Amino acid sequence: MIRIFSDSTCDLSKELVERYDITILPLHILLGEEEFLDGVNITPDEIYKWSDEHRTTPKTSAVSIEDVMKAAGPYLDQGDEIISFSISDDMSTSGNVMHMAAAELEAEDRFHVINSANLSTGIGLLVIEAAIMAKERKTSEEIIAKIEELKPLVRASFVVDTLTYLYRGGRCSGLAALAGGALKLHPQIVVVDGVMKPAKKYRGNIMRATLDYVKDMEAAILNAHKDRVFITHSGSDSKVVQEVYDYLDGLHYFDEICITRAGGVVSSHCGYGTLGVLFIANE
Repeated sequence: MIRIFSDSTCDLSKELVERYDITILPLHILLGEEEFLDGVNITPDEIYKWSDEHRTTPKTSAVSIEDVMKAAGPYLDQGDEIISFSISDDMSTSGNVMHMAAAELEAEDRFHVINSANLSTGIGLLVIEAAIMAKERKTSEEIIAKIEELKPLVRASFVVDTLTYLYRGGRCSGLAALAGGALKLHPQIVVVDGVMKPAKKYRGNIMRATLDYVKDMEAAILNAHKDRVFITHSGSDSKVVQEVYDYLDGLHYFDEICITRAGGVVSSHCGYGTLGVLFIANE
């Protein structure tokens, strides 16, 4: 049997994790001297509170080799194979830790690691595809080959509400953050070849900016796999999320529109109010 693992940056909801029988490996979040496990004993709202009080961004670190080995060992012992997804290797060493765990377990032929070259539900889209193929009894070779085909077709992007957290994390200058706040600028961040890059800038309140962002993608959205699309946010106003959902629903295109809340790692760096629409393109 093939088991599907992913690190916690895939930002899949508990319902989706259970539906597709996915094992989640948590990254670590450090708030000063205290260390927490992403999605286990810390929430994004608690992270925001700490960050605002200390005027700094939490540090995050990869999954631990001990956690990976503890999760994988029992499955390998019973003869299963594992396909494990990591956040982009350009963003974290989680994938490397998974490789080391496979070597320690002497199971490199049965513990396969995939560098998603993405983050958040850009990973989640691939994880679900792999889980579906695993349930269809596809071989690990077939699953890995298909995922490698899909990786460059994942479209992951977000619109950021506040530049404060990107500034605290060193991802934009203080002047840019100040100007962005004064001018109500909301940058779009896209993932390209495993790296986050700035794209278009939207202006106005976050409701208008987010809807403009989604509408700008309509042609691409209508050229996506119809199975599912993700609306993933880091604590956006429920009215904004609902407006995006209604817009996508009004296209009468997708079989499923999944709404998920970003976990602690993504939230730590992007801040509250960040929202993205993520999907797999047909070409």
